[in-house]
Amino acid sequence: MATLSSGYSLVEQAKRLDPDGKLSIIVENLNLEMGGILQEWPWKPSNDTWTNKTLRRASLPSGAWRKLNTGVATENSKTSEVMDVIGMLETYAEYDKEYINGFPSPAVARMDEARAFLEGLGQTLVSKLLYGNANADPDQLHGLAPRLATVDGKYVIDGGGTGSDVTSIFVVTPGTNESYLIYPKNSPTLGIQHTDLGEVTLTDATSSAPNTSQYQGYRDHFQVKCGFVVKNLKCIGRVANIETAGASNTFDEDDLIKLLNYMKKNAGTRIYANQVILTQAEIKLKDKTNVNWSAEDGLGGLPFMKFRGIPVRLIDEQILLNTETAIT
Repeated sequence: MATLSSGYSLVEQAKRLDPDGKLSIIVENLNLEMGGILQEWPWKPSNDTWTNKTLRRASLPSGAWRKLNTGVATENSKTSEVMDVIGMLETYAEYDKEYINGFPSPAVARMDEARAFLEGLGQTLVSKLLYGNANADPDQLHGLAPRLATVDGKYVIDGGGTGSDVTSIFVVTPGTNESYLIYPKNSPTLGIQHTDLGEVTLTDATSSAPNTSQYQGYRDHFQVKCGFVVKNLKCIGRVANIETAGASNTFDEDDLIKLLNYMKKNAGTRIYANQVILTQAEIKLKDKTNVNWSAEDGLGGLPFMKFRGIPVRLIDEQILLNTETAIT
């Protein structure tokens, strides 16, 4: 298998490293469920097998003015070491042999059935990218929300809501020196693995021991090994505590403007929001006095929103929740 320098998205690497296209199909299906994250965020090997150590710049030398024939004191930059974990997400797909063999192309039928499992994996993965807390559960990756759990008026803005019916807008600037996804180093499949386990004997889930019922079927194994690294804390942000209950509750665009002005941004910066926020944005877009929102045609001619030139990606409200608990 060919090698590829890090910094490319997983979608791009899968196309280059997998000539027969099997890995690309899996990645593209996962990407559809993840708001384009796998296509737009860099995907790099970790610097350890199951963890990644990052040196985060804590302070910079400031320099000093001097006169002729005088010197200046030496300085050092300071760094802090951060450890990020790689989570392992997997599932098995099982199908009745007679059902699959009833199709003109059993291989295509199995892949169609597998898409439901890939959809579930994609939704779980993006959910953990948002809310996963490795401090509470070390088996999963560490996501955005626990890194942005305290209102500071700069990178975490208070939207004014209270209780347990609030949502958030997340903003991420991806890049190899900003924030990126990781997979275990030396993984030949970029941390994405599909194994065709062939024909196996399956047990009817409705039966119970000692009188279990069995039948012949096919089994596939899908595995995703992934972590999330934030090298520069100015590259992630959140407008939290946005009320979702009640027709009169709309989020304040000024909060998003404030957040963006503090964050480090580049051409890859993306805003992530659910249907509640996107609906409010589209309603504002039809107002002739609107200056913040715009719409452009994306892939397949489908329009996508921009806020002050920054693309907004939709994440379903079953994943980016309307039932967050307000933070302080």
